Amino acid sequence: MTRLDGYSALVTGGGKGIGRAVVDRFVAEGARVGVLVRSEGDAAELTAAHGDAVAPVVGDVRNWADNQAAVAEVLARFGTLDVLVPNAGVYDFSDPFESIAGEDMADRYRQLFDVNVLGYLLAVRAALDALRASKGAVVFTLSSSSFYSGGGGALYVSSKHALVGTVKQLAYELAPDDIRVNAVAPGGTRTGLGGLPGDNRALDAVSGFEEMVARNVPLGFLSEPEDHASLYVTLASREESRFVTAEIIRSDGGIEVRGKRRKAKETS
Repeated sequence: MTRLDGYSALVTGGGKGIGRAVVDRFVAEGARVGVLVRSEGDAAELTAAHGDAVAPVVGDVRNWADNQAAVAEVLARFGTLDVLVPNAGVYDFSDPFESIAGEDMADRYRQLFDVNVLGYLLAVRAALDALRASKGAVVFTLSSSSFYSGGGGALYVSSKHALVGTVKQLAYELAPDDIRVNAVAPGGTRTGLGGLPGDNRALDAVSGFEEMVARNVPLGFLSEPEDHASLYVTLASREESRFVTAEIIRSDGGIEVRGKRRKAKETS
């Protein structure tokens, strides 16, 4: 497993869930990885698991200075930055639009979009010079909700749709610098994805979530974070994806053709 041997990467929101699975897989493939996390506990766990192969930085993806600090740490520790994975996100737990009071709408919008969209833009902007120097790659974490309704509420689905445009525009603008911009769009996944401040719910604790996903995707099961990680490796690798940009790989159990699973045809 040396597909990223010699690469240096930065993953935001890499302390848990899909981000952590990406960090683990990148390290297994030979990369050294900076990780922007929210807590000292996450930083300690990453260091315990991977030692000097990781460079955790505690900060907030919504903060410009914290994004700068994460990039600076990667460059100081590893010399270059070849791959950026903006990944941190929050969820709205499919709260109905009408359940949001009008006077609360602007605040909830800003809280969610500041993490799910602004955090991605700040990460790319902070990493831009380093990625230009390495002719590197950006791999966003999107969602099946970037393409379909029903996987969240109005704010979450809107934020994930917005990132589709972000991928395309940045791919267009950064192609002359030989920076590739792509994304992975996971579907239902067993993660502890949380909500806005004050909302203590976690996605993997929602009653019936696993059964609902299994019912609604053709492959018929809830994915694990590790099920998506190799796709990030593919898009990060110059050798495997040198001619790929503005691409979004859907890792969602076939939700585009969703419906009841068909039984295999009986053979006589």
